[in-house]
Parts: sequence; C-alpha cells; structure tokens
Amino acid sequence: MQTKKAGVGEFFKNLTRQQIFIPLVALALLLIFNLIADPNFFKITLGHNSAGDPVLSGYLITILDSGSELAILAIGMTLVTAATGGQDISVGATTAIAGSVILRVLCGTDSRPDELQAPIIVAFLVACVAAMLFGAFNGVLVAYFKIQPMVATLILYTAGRSIAAWINNNELPIVSDTTFTYFGGFIPGIPIPTPFFIAMICVIVIALVLRFTNLRLYTEAVGINENSSRLNGLNPAFIKILSFVILGLCVAVVGLIKVSRLSSINYSVIAKDIEMDAILAVALGGNALSGGKFNMTASVIGAYVIQCLTTTLYKFNVQSDALPAYKAVVVIVLVVMSAPGMKDFIAGIKKKIAPKKHDVKEVG
Repeated sequence: MQTKKAGVGEFFKNLTRQQIFIPLVALALLLIFNLIADPNFFKITLGHNSAGDPVLSGYLITILDSGSELAILAIGMTLVTAATGGQDISVGATTAIAGSVILRVLCGTDSRPDELQAPIIVAFLVACVAAMLFGAFNGVLVAYFKIQPMVATLILYTAGRSIAAWINNNELPIVSDTTFTYFGGFIPGIPIPTPFFIAMICVIVIALVLRFTNLRLYTEAVGINENSSRLNGLNPAFIKILSFVILGLCVAVVGLIKVSRLSSINYSVIAKDIEMDAILAVALGGNALSGGKFNMTASVIGAYVIQCLTTTLYKFNVQSDALPAYKAVVVIVLVVMSAPGMKDFIAGIKKKIAPKKHDVKEVG
C-alpha cells in the first residue's frame, strides 16, 4: 500500500514539474469557475450565418476563434523571447501594416473595387515579405545595435499604424469578394471557424521545424549564454534576427485573418493591445521572459487560456477599457513567481517544512 501511495505521489510530483502544468491548471480553474457561475458558458449551438451556411456559436467557439490569432503570435513571440530575453511590443502595429498591405494589393488604386486586382495568395505573400522585413528591422536593432527589444520595437509600436494608414492613403479599402471572408470566418460547409485550422497548421509547421532542424537548440543556446554560443560556432546576431523574422511571418498570418473578418481595416483599432496578450501567453506557458529554454506547446495553450480569461471577463460585463488592468495583475503574478528570488524563497520554505530524516541505528 505504501508503495502504491508513493507511486501516486511521485506521479503528481513529476506532473507538477512539467512546464505545461501551469497553463493547464489555469485553464482548468477558469473552466471550473465558469461551470459554477454559469453552465451556459459551455453551451454550443448550431446555426446559420448570413450566407445560410451552418456555423457553430458559443463562448467556447469564440475562444477557439479569437484565441487562434493569439496562438499564432505566441509562436513567434516565444522564439523572440527565448533568443533575446526580451519581447516585441510592435506586433499589433505590424499586424495593421500587414493587413493594410493585403488590402492595397487586392484593391489596387481603387478602394472599392468590383473585383480583386490580384489573387489573395499574392497579396498574402507580399504582406509576408513586408512583415518579415519589418521584423528584420527590429532584429537588426536588437542584434547589432544592442538595443533592448522592448525599446527597439517601440519605434514600430509608435509609427506602425501611421505607416499602415499611409499605405492606403488614409482610406479604408473594402473587399467585396466573399471568398476573402473565408480566412477570418467560415468555409462553406465547415461549421468550425477557419482561424482555428490556420492556427493548427502553424502549430504543426513550427513543430516540424523544431523537430527536424536545430532551430530550438540554437535559439536556446543564444538565449542562455550568447558568448558561449558564439564560442561554439553560432552566430547569435543571425539567430536573433531570424526569430524576429519568424515573428513577422506570424504577424502576416494574423493580419490576413484580421482584415478578412471585416473585409476592411480600422488602423487605430485592429489588433489593439494584442502584444500584451501574446507576451502574457508566453509567460503563462512557463517560459522565462529572460530568455533561454522554451516550451512552444505551453505557449500555445497559454494563448487559449488568455482568450478564455478575456471571454470570461466580457461575459461578466467587464468593460474593455478595464481588461488590461486585470491582465496586468496576471502578468505581475507570473513575473514575480518566476523571479529567481521568489524561487529561492519557496525552496527555503520547503526545506523548513520538510520532515527531517533521522538516522536509524542498527541494533547489534
């Protein structure tokens, strides 16, 4: 019996050591809270959209839909955090730029075209190039000019939305082609939101890249000790820039989803404050904001946890202006709990309350 209890205790002890344990517990607590407060939170209904296609609706579907954008950004933000020990606060503004580029290519010089001026895939690829270039710009500032990531990305955070508006001459282009709405809405005949499938594709792609390339090893090596990685033949500057470029690619995907939802763009509102959610997703995934080792799966789950928190707050009529305050509290708790001083403090308490082992003398 003691062996069985010891086995169960060892299992839970190993479980709590897993990095993915934190976001899963946070998600479970949110779901339990909603189950107690209002079981209708889990209600999913099958209805029809304006085009007559079957679609699923409900709070859980909203989490899958909106959380998918955040999950895509969390992929790139995790790499940037791991490689540089800092975060990119310009992803919201760069998303506006990517979305504006897409609309510019699709609409051309006419902000209200009757038909698309270019294929959607071409517009998306152009946006990818643009977003990756802006990512490389941030990366160069961090890698070569040694500017702290948050300070370096503050440039695009401040000017990005103005650049997005300039791309379309401060006009608000509107795409009338219904196929464009599929990326941010529903594909006819499929009741699950398309962004969820796009996010899953991104997760699979990055999982394959991390599995079959040395990207994880190089990124973690640079984040843990840049000087040591250089002595081992790596180019830390290139790895840092590459992480920002990958984040730029993620931003382009989110930009496509964002502008597809409305077939237009609002430069001042699109992806507003999404950078905070992306950073929080990385932190909630148990990844050290100071860089180094990372768990991509935990970050992705953390993104959906953040969206679950946002949806829960909206459900209880919390004003949108107050949402950042609630999330800031979560950020503070996570940062404090992951601080080396706090870890040492907790370790000291465990030593004090742990039962002391007494030496057993053999009786001869």
